[in-house]
Formats: sequence, C-alpha cells, structure tokens
Amino acid sequence: MAEIRQRIVFHGRVQGVGFRYTAKYLAQSLGLTGWVENEFDGTVVMEIQGREPMIHKLQEGLNRNSFIEIEWIDTENIPVEPESCFYVR
Repeated sequence: MAEIRQRIVFHGRVQGVGFRYTAKYLAQSLGLTGWVENEFDGTVVMEIQGREPMIHKLQEGLNRNSFIEIEWIDTENIPVEPESCFYVR
C-alpha cells in the first residue's frame, strides 16, 4: 500500500490539552512521519505521512483522549516528502 501525506487542520479544544505530544506519541507508535504545530487562531495543524489506515488510527487515538475535543477537521492530500520522523514544531 502506497504512502500518502495529508495536511490536517484540527478545530476545537486542541491547544493546551497535550494534543501535540499525544499526536507525536501516536504517530511514532504507528510508524508515521511528519509534524504538528499550534496556530495563532487556536487550531492545530499537522502534516502526516504514512499508510492511510495508520493515519485513521492516529485520528481515532486523538478522539479517545478525554482532554482533547475535536469539533471538526479540514483535510487536504499533499505530495509525499522524504522524511524519517514525526516532530512537534
């Protein structure tokens, strides 16, 4: 199965609740690469790369966190990039 890369913007209670570090832990455990960062408007932006089923598992894991409250997400498929890790910006 080919890798994909997505740019995802998370809206809701997603800052100040451990979102980025939870995302990093999940991404690393699922073999995904990319990055995550807070935006000034209160959203969190993530570029995530890997197999699509693993990206869905990461999103499910974020939704199970009791402190994180995702109201909606905007997703865009973007070109795959060469990289080897997932990090917090």
